[in-house]
Amino acid sequence: MLVRLLYVSKAVNPADQKAIESIVGVARQYNTGHGLTGVLCYGDGVFMQCLEGGRDAVNALYGHIIRDKRHQDVVLLHYEEIVEREFSGWTMGLVNLNRINMSIMLKYSETPTFNPYAVTGAASYAMLRELMATASIIGHI
Repeated sequence: MLVRLLYVSKAVNPADQKAIESIVGVARQYNTGHGLTGVLCYGDGVFMQCLEGGRDAVNALYGHIIRDKRHQDVVLLHYEEIVEREFSGWTMGLVNLNRINMSIMLKYSETPTFNPYAVTGAASYAMLRELMATASIIGHI
């Protein structure tokens, strides 16, 4: 059974670019071996990640993320059973939220700085789908 999970968290050390690069690198390697796909958005010290895959694999990874010392204030935004993956082309696509067109941010948020803590999970997921449609997601399998 496939599921999709969307969460948000804050970086414990938002200035540590090497830690962010490490998270992406490890995620891509781990996800390949566990049948997981998804997208990681990062900007202004905030992570928003969508994970897709088998229920056990997604749940296990989310449990690991909750315990990861590089994350704080982890909040589940959305979880659902799915028929097909939305982000099947990425073991872990990457979006720098600081480089996204302000009009996309304003479409889903009250301000031009997207804050997943202040919007619904549905709005966050809709923004991810638009970022995919506008080729704002970088990285691939």
